[in-house]
Parts: sequence; structure tokens; C-alpha cells
Amino acid sequence: MTRDEGLRMARDLLRSRRTILVLTGAGGSAESGVPTFRGPDGLWKTHRPEQLATPEAFRGNPLLVWEWYNWRRNVVATCEPNPAHRALAHLTLFNSEAQIATQNVDGLHLSAIEEASEIAEIEPPLSAMPLELHGSLFRVRCTGCNMKTDHRDAVDVTSIPALPHCQECGTLLRPDVVWFGEPLNPHTLDEAMTHARTAEVCLVVGTSSV
Repeated sequence: MTRDEGLRMARDLLRSRRTILVLTGAGGSAESGVPTFRGPDGLWKTHRPEQLATPEAFRGNPLLVWEWYNWRRNVVATCEPNPAHRALAHLTLFNSEAQIATQNVDGLHLSAIEEASEIAEIEPPLSAMPLELHGSLFRVRCTGCNMKTDHRDAVDVTSIPALPHCQECGTLLRPDVVWFGEPLNPHTLDEAMTHARTAEVCLVVGTSSV
């Protein structure tokens, strides 16, 4: 089968099926300028990501971990959804049986859906919201009571008392992302697996799925 024949087959499948699961990874955001996890710049020039993105690293040096994530958030905040994000946003916005499951934590799928909803002047349905398998850079989670909330403000990394703390219990907040050695959120994973079992078509974008 030639490349053109394969693309035609893929287009025909997507046009003729309604129950669709889209799995996306880092390659889907590269065109937006989102650096890959092991990019050449940033704090991980002297610190391995695997040494920063762990519960042990956060317990040992929350200032360093928050400094790294603050840098990542500042970089990603300047990025915008690319045509792939916008096409997938349109798909899920107008097909309640299409679902995005993403390994990305950059929030660009959500931004694209909000952008498309505003243009169409409709309220985005819950079914259009992406399943963020690895969490989001722009949410925080309490290390005490596990409360989660959106958080886009700059983080003061001058001292531990200046770091974000929970308004409910006063405990230190951490980025709401899945770190090395942690399981995926079971509810999010179960929902993704349910869609995977029922999907007529699975479209994989920008990931090896490993």
C-alpha cells in the first residue's frame, strides 16, 4: 500500500465511523513549540528529568522541582494550539462519540476546544474535554488532602513558605502531573480504556504509544 492509499483509507475510516478514540503524545504539540521532555535547554542541563519528576525529588527539594516546573509552565504558556489541536477540537466538539486521550500535560487540547467553542458560540460538552492521562502543568494537587485546582500563576521559588499551599489544609501543593513511579489516575485510565474498547477507529498522533 502506498502512502497516498493509506491516507485515503484513513480519511474514509474517519468519515464513515462515529465512535473514535484519538491518542496523542508529544509529537502532536511539537509544531506549537512545546519542548520535548528531554529538550536541550532548561534546568535539566544539569539535572536529569527522572531526578526531578519523582515524589522523592519533591520531598527532598520542593524548591528545585517547583523551579523546574515553573520554567516549563512559562515556556508552554507562550505556545498556542496548532492545526492538529484545532482539527481534533472540531472533531470532539461536534461528535459526542469522539474522545481525545492525551499523554501531554501542556493543556493545548483544552485551549483549542475553548477556542473552537467560542468561535461556534456554544458551550463545550463534557464529552469534548480531553482525558489528560498524565495530568496538567496548569493544575496543582495538595500533598495532604489531595484537593486539585487550576493554577496558572507564577510560582515564587525563593523559599518553601512562598511556594503554593493548599487553601483548605495549608499543606504544600505540587504540580498535578504523573511522576515517575506513580500510577496513572485510575478513573481517567478507566475512562480511556472504556473508549478504547468501544471505538470503531483509533487515531494515534505524535506518540509511539510505548
